[in-house]
Amino acid sequence: MYKKVLATSITKTTLTAAAVAILSAGKVSAQMSLSGQIRPRAELRDGFSNLTPTTASPGSFISQRTRLIFGYKWDRLTFGATVQDVRVWGQDASTISPADGNRLMLHEGWADIVLANKADTTIKFKLVDNLSFKVGRQELIYDDARLIGNLDWLQQGRRFDMALLKIVHHGWQVDLGYAYNQNAENNAGTLYTPGNVPQYIRDSNGELVTTPAGVVPLTAGGSISANSSATGTPAYSNPANSNAGNQNYKNFVSLYIAKKLNQTKLSLLFFKDDFGKYTTTATPTTNGGFVYGRAFNQKGTNNRYTLGGMISPTFGNASGFGKIAAQAAYYQQMGEDRDGKDLNAFHYTAAATYSKGKFTAGPGFDFLSGNKTTTDANESKRFDPLYGTPHKFWGFMDFFYAPSGSPTAGLKDYYFKTKFTANEYSIAADFHRFDADHSPAAGATKHYAHEIDVITSYTLNKFTTIDLGYSHAWATSSLPLAKGLTTTGLDKSPDFAYLMINIKPDFLFTKPVAIKQ
Repeated sequence: MYKKVLATSITKTTLTAAAVAILSAGKVSAQMSLSGQIRPRAELRDGFSNLTPTTASPGSFISQRTRLIFGYKWDRLTFGATVQDVRVWGQDASTISPADGNRLMLHEGWADIVLANKADTTIKFKLVDNLSFKVGRQELIYDDARLIGNLDWLQQGRRFDMALLKIVHHGWQVDLGYAYNQNAENNAGTLYTPGNVPQYIRDSNGELVTTPAGVVPLTAGGSISANSSATGTPAYSNPANSNAGNQNYKNFVSLYIAKKLNQTKLSLLFFKDDFGKYTTTATPTTNGGFVYGRAFNQKGTNNRYTLGGMISPTFGNASGFGKIAAQAAYYQQMGEDRDGKDLNAFHYTAAATYSKGKFTAGPGFDFLSGNKTTTDANESKRFDPLYGTPHKFWGFMDFFYAPSGSPTAGLKDYYFKTKFTANEYSIAADFHRFDADHSPAAGATKHYAHEIDVITSYTLNKFTTIDLGYSHAWATSSLPLAKGLTTTGLDKSPDFAYLMINIKPDFLFTKPVAIKQ
């Protein structure tokens, strides 16, 4: 009897809980969101990012991004959190090991608090149409992601730990941001080691030793497998930034202003990022070698300023002659670069795209200033495209301003892009000619390479797309020369290909679909 009553009670409780869950789901469906992403990508690299020796075999692997994305929206609060795992298939070298390398991480975790909203009569503050404060780890994308973007091509993407005050008033958008970085909860001091330092490094004699505390080791080419060298570059477990950035920022202040006037968008950007100062060190090891490095133990920062604007007008319409979307921008950099050199650099771009029906095409030109061979050692003319998406602009082979390095002599990119878009698929082809701003060495040509990128995308269903891409380049010796790499014995006809499946289900708002047996 007791067992029967208990079973009945449990059944009622279970049914009640299920009913409450169903009703609750109906009430919160307009407020909560839950989605995911599985994005495996197979790549074949034969000279991708840097030219490889003619004797080298192509590399191939499959990487995967896995994301779970949660969102909540209330009248005065929006909340978002994205948990992500990024790995290469098989890198655990086991199918049963619980040690997965701690690759699960928080990609985003933020809250956006509404401070003013003219449509909300319960809020007394009415000086602006909308005012909100977004705080936490978050993606940041401005304009075409040229200088500030989420770098979505990389499986890990890009995010910022920051606070953002957002204002919208009479069509104007004003964002004021601030970020401040520390390595740990310090009881004293605010010194910051600007990257993930490897636990072990090879000293100048090639012996594997423990990396000295508080030191970013210097190695040939910045490789963690190379010997430490006094003339080397910082070696990190993973890149501190794109654009061959040799350290992460300690803090930054950003101001973005935008306004759309009919078919024209205007925007202005001010970005001040500060970098830690360092001294060079030479730590002796027991075998008579040294670990050379940088100790970020100095007060104060090197301050870099970037400011400029973009205009993006659109002419015509799709039903008539067609649409022409133009774009022009100019940005200036000044102050000090990461290493404390006096900085005076600039970047400008101009492009136009014609669209008619399913077809788009258009030319463009990007210019990023660089150093001459005679530039003073305490000065820099190299423009750094900040925290944007270089893969989107300067070729899919990532020769320029990607984590693998950037050219000291600057870049001129003459390009022409085309795209055909149908209902379920699209095909795009981009052609680039890459030249230097200045010759990278005495007697060297300014011409880096030609590159062609072909990408096709197919929509399999509402949640799934399949992308196939192929790139080929025709390079000269000036390409590795401008990045400080060896120029002999290299394959100057590199290739790159990838196949990517992007699955992004929406778990809460999709009606079940009956499967026919």
